[in-house]
Amino acid sequence: MLASFDTHLFWSALSSGPYWRGALTALEVTAASLPTALVIGFFVALGSLSKRRSVRMLAWIYNWLFRATPTLLQLYFVWYALPTWWSGFAQSWFTPFMAAWITLSLNEAAYASEIIRAGLLSVDPGQELAGRALGMPRRRILQRIVVPQAVRIAIPPIGNEFITLLKLTSLASIISLHELLTAATTLTSSKFVYNEPLLAALVYYLGIVSILMVLQSRLERRFTWTSRRRRRVAAPAVPAVSHDAR
Repeated sequence: MLASFDTHLFWSALSSGPYWRGALTALEVTAASLPTALVIGFFVALGSLSKRRSVRMLAWIYNWLFRATPTLLQLYFVWYALPTWWSGFAQSWFTPFMAAWITLSLNEAAYASEIIRAGLLSVDPGQELAGRALGMPRRRILQRIVVPQAVRIAIPPIGNEFITLLKLTSLASIISLHELLTAATTLTSSKFVYNEPLLAALVYYLGIVSILMVLQSRLERRFTWTSRRRRRVAAPAVPAVSHDAR
């Protein structure tokens, strides 16, 4: 026999403070982790494209380490094992939020590096050669030529990684981070029911991810439109130059 659904408990959980704060904490961890992961991933991607074998090997080891081990195990290691190795992590500043931020940033950087590497490789090598011919240093070529084009290509997969990262924050409940899933499990333990608290958490995740998907879609359209507009503006200039040359 199916258990009755308590509508009052569902709406009470949906509008409760712990759920709101849990959802906000999940967003805060995600918003802090993704930029950190992109910065680390960018340098790992550059390392994987380096001409030095030792640098490429270090980048490969980093990606292998964080992609081959479960995120849950990494959270356990950072929260429980790391303070036993370095006393600095046993101080009061090392909170569950900090542990989740460090772990998810390092974990996501391994995946982001592959996305960034693919974006960098998608840029025509001839453009880099042209920049060198103009006397531009390697740093300026990356800043002015390669990276702006790679960003447009990397936006869709990075948007997907942002959504995945938001859902991974639920794993941080095992290190006592009071995020959305923690609020749901706490309510299930106190009320001895599962349907209403878990469904309320499900509604939160669906709502947040739906908003992020809409924002991602608009961002993709904006960059695609900008690229097409530039091509349309630049296209008439080619015949004109050829006509003058004749």
